[in-house]
Amino acid sequence: MIGLASALGIGALFGLKHATDADHVVAVTAIVARERSVARAARVGVLWGIGHSLTVFLLGGTIIAFRLVVPPRVGLGLEFGVAIMLVLLGVANLRPGGGHRHGQPGAADAEGLAELAAVPASRAGLRPLLVGVVHGLAGSAAVAILVLTTIAETAWALAYLLVFGLGTVLGMLGVTVLVAVPAMLAANRMARLHGGIRMAAGALSVVFGVLLARELIVEGGLFSAAPAWDPR
Repeated sequence: MIGLASALGIGALFGLKHATDADHVVAVTAIVARERSVARAARVGVLWGIGHSLTVFLLGGTIIAFRLVVPPRVGLGLEFGVAIMLVLLGVANLRPGGGHRHGQPGAADAEGLAELAAVPASRAGLRPLLVGVVHGLAGSAAVAILVLTTIAETAWALAYLLVFGLGTVLGMLGVTVLVAVPAMLAANRMARLHGGIRMAAGALSVVFGVLLARELIVEGGLFSAAPAWDPR
């Protein structure tokens, strides 16, 4: 048994580390590649973290409070949802122009910026929030199982989830800023480079999503008679 202070400290550190998981970084990179300012990129990270943490606390808290057992196929299915989402994010980035109009290079950049500026704040924040929720669904069971093996008291376990969520939000804020700053500095020097960064991020997201889906289907046996799920 570990003390409450130790549990909360570990939860915050694990939350920070959790934000740097490869699938998380790939997902936010695909979203951030569309942004034109560090402030908006940081907002993506915070909203992703909020969506993720809210889901982990609600679903993970339910698993902890009622000591639920997560079937392997359910765990694999939730992670498969992340794989599908990564592919969809990547495809959205790979669309010609990323949703911007074509024409003269300078005019295209200006029109693209205008379109970005015209997107309502609520709509612009919906994508990272939903992506965070999907990741949270996939991670909730694994986090809850980890907590159940180390913290017996339900109240302490729920407190752990809270600080874990805070750590995840802060960690993802840092990740998005680290990803956004060099990309935007380079893009500001060469306007065409921004499109290249967006396309590269999209391709990475698609490839990672396909590889993750293959792992879950082939190694995890998602659609087999005896699926094997390793919560992580």
